[in-house]
Amino acid sequence: MEILETLGVDISKKVIDTHLHKENLFQQFENNKKGFKQMVKWLEKSSKVPTENLLFAMEHTGIYCHSISLFLFEENFNYVILPGLEIKQSMGMTRGKNDKADAKRIALYAYEKRDRLKSNIPSSESIVKLKRLFSLRERMVKQRAGYKMSLKEQSEILSKSKNKLLLKIQKRLIKCLTKEIDILETEIETIISEDDNLKFQYDLIVTIKGVGKQTALYMIVFTEGFRKFDSWRKFASYCGIAPFPNTSGSSIRGRTKVSHLANKKLKSLLDLCAKSSIQYNEEMKLYYQKRIALGKNKMSTINIIRNKILARIFAVINRKSPYVDLMKYAA
Repeated sequence: MEILETLGVDISKKVIDTHLHKENLFQQFENNKKGFKQMVKWLEKSSKVPTENLLFAMEHTGIYCHSISLFLFEENFNYVILPGLEIKQSMGMTRGKNDKADAKRIALYAYEKRDRLKSNIPSSESIVKLKRLFSLRERMVKQRAGYKMSLKEQSEILSKSKNKLLLKIQKRLIKCLTKEIDILETEIETIISEDDNLKFQYDLIVTIKGVGKQTALYMIVFTEGFRKFDSWRKFASYCGIAPFPNTSGSSIRGRTKVSHLANKKLKSLLDLCAKSSIQYNEEMKLYYQKRIALGKNKMSTINIIRNKILARIFAVINRKSPYVDLMKYAA
């Protein structure tokens, strides 16, 4: 469907600011179903473009954009949810900031990129639940790590007899957080087991040597059941493990390196998978030792193994069959 007009939507907790690009019209509505219906009526009066040729564009604002994206999907509107950094970097040099200006910038960006933007499809209910649980788990794990570090340092320096309450409370907090994290992980496993497709994908991923439970779960969540990314190479770029050249003309000849723009959690998990594979997967171990013997850089070799593991994850999902360790059958 050809997109002829775009509506930029800047979302906050209570209101949404909208800007109709070609008509250069601005309007504000409440961030609820009543406000969304008023927005549609305003569009019918203000825009000359049929709704099927209109694209709603909004910046990703977490839970605040959930209601409007669900409404747009149910009403069969075309819409996209764009990363904030992508929009910010497209603006060039700008001065000042307000919601009205942001809505206009989003509308302009979406109109300029309308030929390559694809309309969003909401995540399944299971994926939405998993994302929220994972987000909460991450915060709780960080809090627990903070308390553990604080407790360790204070136990080594302070007098235990004079600081009993200080140390006791932190120990109780760590114990409580550990208990709640275990409950969250149990719920995550339950959601996976009750969804046949996600359970099937999970079982396939863990057949790959070096890939553990946490990596499998995070892969499923951030690929949205492997619907969000067309290939492992695109996902490698998202994770920050895809190498990019760093050259320009004849004067700049930098090393090929990965980008710092990445999902750091997934990058960390894939790094652990690579190091585990080097230890326990004979194929990866031999590959690593061979490259190091040739004088290759250790980190670049580990990054190659990270990409190999990622490629295998996508391969078992696309093939719908478990990973086969061919080295077992080698003569």
